[in-house]
Amino acid sequence: MLQRHKEQILSLSPQGRLMSVDLLRGLAIAAMVLVNNPGSWSYVYAPMAHAEWHGWTPTDVIFPLFLFVVGVSMVLANGRRETFPAVGWPQWSRALKLFGLGLFLAVFFYNFRDPAYDWFEDRLAGIRWLGVLQRIALVYILCCYLVSWLSTRGLVVAAVLCLLVPWLMMMLIPYSGDSGEVFHGQLLFGNHFAAWLDYWLLGKEHLYYRNAEPFPFDPEGVLTTLHAVSTCLLGVLAGLAWKSSDGSEASRLKLCQHWGVAGVLLLLVGQFLHPWVPINKALWSPSFVMVTGGVSLMLLATLFYLVDIRGFRGPLAPLLVFGVNAIALFMLAGVVGRLLIMVPVGETTLKGWLFGNVFQPLFGSYGGSLAFAVSCLALFYLVMWQMYRRRIIWKV
Repeated sequence: MLQRHKEQILSLSPQGRLMSVDLLRGLAIAAMVLVNNPGSWSYVYAPMAHAEWHGWTPTDVIFPLFLFVVGVSMVLANGRRETFPAVGWPQWSRALKLFGLGLFLAVFFYNFRDPAYDWFEDRLAGIRWLGVLQRIALVYILCCYLVSWLSTRGLVVAAVLCLLVPWLMMMLIPYSGDSGEVFHGQLLFGNHFAAWLDYWLLGKEHLYYRNAEPFPFDPEGVLTTLHAVSTCLLGVLAGLAWKSSDGSEASRLKLCQHWGVAGVLLLLVGQFLHPWVPINKALWSPSFVMVTGGVSLMLLATLFYLVDIRGFRGPLAPLLVFGVNAIALFMLAGVVGRLLIMVPVGETTLKGWLFGNVFQPLFGSYGGSLAFAVSCLALFYLVMWQMYRRRIIWKV
């Protein structure tokens, strides 16, 4: 039965698409949903949690991987390099929709357990302006302009500048707190130039880490979004390399090798720089871009070799169901995840009751938390499969 299901997925796969890219997108969004929905945040295995500050875990690679795929997809969707369209309403419409969906998730919550809960004050007046979807929107529209304006060499220069200029600003520009104390080149939680900029531009009440001291900040903040543009441009450059190949097996093998070697080099250089330029997701530091970009390139090379060169598709086919409807899956998971903590059950929530009465007794604390996340992903898969088999692709 499972084999027939995989065959059906492949028979329904959209034509004219690079399957490895859809699979990579599916891997990224499935991993994102899995790590965002544990049964309890108190019981999360270390590889499925973000690094506390400096350093990285497999979970820290997921969001950069998705942005990398956004870059590759931009190239695949726009034909040859010389025919890239000028940026207009189609691109702005997509960016605005993504940003709007992010804002919807920011306000989609109500605490039914608290009779005095003020939704307007808590969610609307204190809306978090930035977030995952908002960052995707901003990075996407900026990269659209860069791809439209610049040559391939220009895109390389832009990727380097988007890494260096914001980082030099963080290292060189002095900034002061409310007490008048002047800081310079700090890279501490709540004390760095990007945090100061978020605090003064967006306001404390609109930031994710609103209780950070001395400066509340957002992990998807203003300045670090420029660093994230470099991640997307790495995907653009990888896609342009694929476009420039002649399609022969020898050319595809050579491309696969180049991606793999570039990925290893980026990973090693990023890790080497860590003592001086810390790998940090919240800062989206240059070393973080290199390490996660290297991992992304190696994953793309691996899937491209297995799927598009060797035709090894069956075991990976279910990822297509997630990959072609990634934003729909993200929104579904976000809405359901919030509903589970909104619905009261006794002294706890529906999520708390399910974890405490079903998953924790069966699998233990850590195992139960993971089993809850896997169960959510399986449930979402059933929904995505129904969309996939009906060829419903939700495009924003």
